[in-house]
Amino acid sequence: MTRSELSTRRRTVLLGAGGLMLATMLPVLAQAPAGAPIRVGGTLPLTGALASVGAIHKIAAEIFVESINKRGGLLGRKLEFVLLDDQSQPANARTLYERLITAEKVDLLMGPYGTGAIIAAMGVAQRFGKLFIQSSLGDPSLAPYDLQFPALPLGPDPRLADTEVVLDAYASLPSPPKTIAFVTSKFPSALDLAKGAQEVAEKRGLKNVLALEYEFGTRDFGGIAARIKDANPDLLWSGAIGMEASQLLDAMKRIDYLPRRHFYLFPAPGPTAAHPNANGLTSLTWFESHEPFTQNAGAAEFVATYTQRAKDAGLPYPIAEYQAASEFAAWQMLEAAAKGAGRIDDKAMAAWLKANKVQTVLGTRSFEGKFNSSVADTKLKQVQNGKWVAVWPAKYRPAAAGFLAQ
Repeated sequence: MTRSELSTRRRTVLLGAGGLMLATMLPVLAQAPAGAPIRVGGTLPLTGALASVGAIHKIAAEIFVESINKRGGLLGRKLEFVLLDDQSQPANARTLYERLITAEKVDLLMGPYGTGAIIAAMGVAQRFGKLFIQSSLGDPSLAPYDLQFPALPLGPDPRLADTEVVLDAYASLPSPPKTIAFVTSKFPSALDLAKGAQEVAEKRGLKNVLALEYEFGTRDFGGIAARIKDANPDLLWSGAIGMEASQLLDAMKRIDYLPRRHFYLFPAPGPTAAHPNANGLTSLTWFESHEPFTQNAGAAEFVATYTQRAKDAGLPYPIAEYQAASEFAAWQMLEAAAKGAGRIDDKAMAAWLKANKVQTVLGTRSFEGKFNSSVADTKLKQVQNGKWVAVWPAKYRPAAAGFLAQ
């Protein structure tokens, strides 16, 4: 073989090897999204009474959308979130979801935050036959729409199951509570859960020393705090929403009173955990930023990204907990449904969700049973030294943590 032939052969081999290397690398590199964006419309309470929680959901949604677009988009197309501010008002949510469908002509919907807004938006989705994935409906019985799917694993009857978890946890302590007081917002899900909680407490033999309801959006808790102090329960069950928990804690602090044990339903996580009288108080949870939760699908990466983004945004509690995780899980469900159906089609995606399980940051989600809710998987968390940690069931506690008896 001549020198010229050897040189030609060497170039051919090198080019072939380079081509093989390139072919091996191509599947690893995400292709840029092509075609028209897939537009997902939704609202969040960016202002108003629920804004502190709305900000959490917004960051979680943005993280997901940015992440999937870096991975090549959804079904090869860029994902775009068309987000509007419902100002914490269910009536606004109804109007805005109508606008998203008719004027903005979005391809898919993502539910808002809060039971009232979710129910209002769901009515619009049902009228147009749209898939409706939502992250935070507290009362599944209000959602008979067959194309709605909850991210939170509340189960079909949280009005009883949620307080069963709470009282199971407190019953594990050396000195379980014998008296209980119920003070709740008239926020739809909170009010229903409070009534269920009273039923559970009565069946367990706890003495109800106070049953008090107040209007959602109340800011002056002075009189309510005085009533709680007079009742002096072993356990306060508070149906507080958002900033109401911090406002009630402030009011009790002003009269130099702190319940022996206190539970708050859906409080704003940051302001509540940071309150000087918060150590030992409890709330419901489905995700916290520690083991074993961080082993769930995409959870470790989500926690790291959310923490940085929340710090940059100046959130008072820049740590991912269930509010952020439930929003992210809702988007994971949307992605799985689209990929499973192979197209952007509301009914086909809903049918796929009904027949399959989805791996999310909240764990494995399935949607069989009443209200597409599957089984309950609710836990109890507690403020310990300014942070939320899961304390019940015990297997969800972080290493070296206990359940503070207060």
